[in-house]
Amino acid sequence: MPQDKSPRSRRLGPLAEIVRARLRQGHRTHAFPDAPVTLPARFRGRPVLSPEKCQDGCRACVEACPVGALSLAPLRLDLGACLFCPGCEEACPGGAIAFTRDHRLAASAREELTVERDEVFLARALKDELLRVYGRSLRLRQVSAGGCNACEADLNVAANVNTFDMSRFGIQFVASPRHADGVVITGPVTDSMRPALLETWDAIPSPRIAVALGACAIAGGPFRGSGPHANGVPPEIPVDLYVPGCPPHPFTILDGFLRMLGRMS
Repeated sequence: MPQDKSPRSRRLGPLAEIVRARLRQGHRTHAFPDAPVTLPARFRGRPVLSPEKCQDGCRACVEACPVGALSLAPLRLDLGACLFCPGCEEACPGGAIAFTRDHRLAASAREELTVERDEVFLARALKDELLRVYGRSLRLRQVSAGGCNACEADLNVAANVNTFDMSRFGIQFVASPRHADGVVITGPVTDSMRPALLETWDAIPSPRIAVALGACAIAGGPFRGSGPHANGVPPEIPVDLYVPGCPPHPFTILDGFLRMLGRMS
């Protein structure tokens, strides 16, 4: 029997393959937050610091950090600036720094991202009046302000219906800031993107929220201190949620959003 090579057949070919692949995969949406999270083997989460293990005069960990996230006397690590590379952990001869597999990293205040030992400051729910406005849904405009697109990729994964499906919690991205409840900012905010970001922020109707997602948006990331880049979200935009990481894992993103909305204890 001759093969149908009509335009309609060619269009349905790839579509049919996609449908067949999804049927083979079955239902794969993770039951977060009701089920334990599944993380890759090399995942590095919230660090634990043990200053008593520091050796006198040793600065190996500080010198190994590419972004200056570590400081001594006392030993401190800024999660907002940290790239979660293993450099400091590998360089410390006494084992004073250890990354755990705790994905809960988001915080409501910038100062709560500073770790001295094993502190855990989790993101808090928004004020009651804001939660009443947003109800059970949240519409967000995302602005990529000069980053490498890694944070944007994980945001896309978090919204993908295949595994994480952020929309099942009522959280969705919209195309226009005039339809948004807030903005999610990624990237270090370059000089060329700063006006566009501020215009987007001004176009969002009040009340509005802002989320700084990733090391670049929080503290400039690896671009910190360079000429054409700011060191993250400008002071004109008050940030309601900080989500550390380079990039943050989708579970870290979901955990922060749900805690901000008062949907997790």
